[in-house]
Amino acid sequence: MILKNAIIIDENFEETKKDIEIENGVITKISDSLSGDDEIDFSGKKILPGFVDIHIHGANDGDLSDAKRESLDRMSSYLASKGVTSFCPASMTLPFEQLCEQFKAVEEYKGSESGAYIHGINMEGPYIAMSKKGAQCGDYVRSADIEEFRKLNTISKICLVDVAPETENALEFAKEASKTCTVSIAHTAATYEEATAGLCSGFSHATHLYNAMPPIKNREPGAVTAIFDSDTATAELICDGFHNHPAILRTAFKILGEDRAVVVSDSMRAAGGEDGEFVLGGQTVYVRDGKARLSDGTIAASTSNLHEEFLNLLSFGIPFKKALKACTANPARVIGVYDKTGSISIGKSADLLVLNEDLSINTVFIKGNKQ
Repeated sequence: MILKNAIIIDENFEETKKDIEIENGVITKISDSLSGDDEIDFSGKKILPGFVDIHIHGANDGDLSDAKRESLDRMSSYLASKGVTSFCPASMTLPFEQLCEQFKAVEEYKGSESGAYIHGINMEGPYIAMSKKGAQCGDYVRSADIEEFRKLNTISKICLVDVAPETENALEFAKEASKTCTVSIAHTAATYEEATAGLCSGFSHATHLYNAMPPIKNREPGAVTAIFDSDTATAELICDGFHNHPAILRTAFKILGEDRAVVVSDSMRAAGGEDGEFVLGGQTVYVRDGKARLSDGTIAASTSNLHEEFLNLLSFGIPFKKALKACTANPARVIGVYDKTGSISIGKSADLLVLNEDLSINTVFIKGNKQ
């Protein structure tokens, strides 16, 4: 298959007019004036790498916590319609037995996705700070347990594990867990010093920066400043305009630059649906005007998606290249799959997003298959 006459975003994230050849789901050639038996003319269109969402609990009335193939499939198909070509379903703070069931469901479903495909699981909780649990269920918050983590990882691959670095066993846990996956600072009341100690002990990422963390104060800089102060730590940002003010997002992108910001949806099952009452991690969530909250007003995940957030960032003044890398290459690097996806490069999976002139979605390809 040859995709012709489009402006593509090349592996350096620069615009160029090239054709793309796809064989067996992989990009095999990128060149001028390619030809073949199966050609698709995308004149006037722009081809981007497919989006990679490494933090999503649910969408389209499906949720990982359901531990059902049908729910994962609802998520997969919805994500594909929004330009997300691969993802990491995220668990919640729940009993070990329930996590086992969810991990089993992922493992049984992987390889048969109807749309976006799964890289592995984002294990958000239960190793968090009670004071910053947010919409996680406090009944199941517990200390980091490397044996529990290893057992779950044998059921299905963990790409990310989210931990509060100031909690019991956290640093020792991170040193071991970081040999298996990315360890992320999350749901934390850590001081600057505690967060920095984490970054020296296996932590390398931050989950939904600003949210479920202390605010920056001039004499109490906290975990957010520790991330900013690092040269290498990456950070997730929910860019729905509700979780973080546009000015805060502009500041974060200025500090993090092109390679350290990661856009995530952190969406729950209400994404793609109407307002109403829903369940997230065993707790009732009330969605009004697309904003999800617990009964006490605590923000509970989002109802957004990466295409919507990408457009938000552009409207907030974030440069196109920065916004796009944060939705594609950067999340792929965080979970160690940039050799397979995250850019338009020869040898990588043909995970592609074709946009119209107004940046609305025209066509999505996942592993070379038109969705």
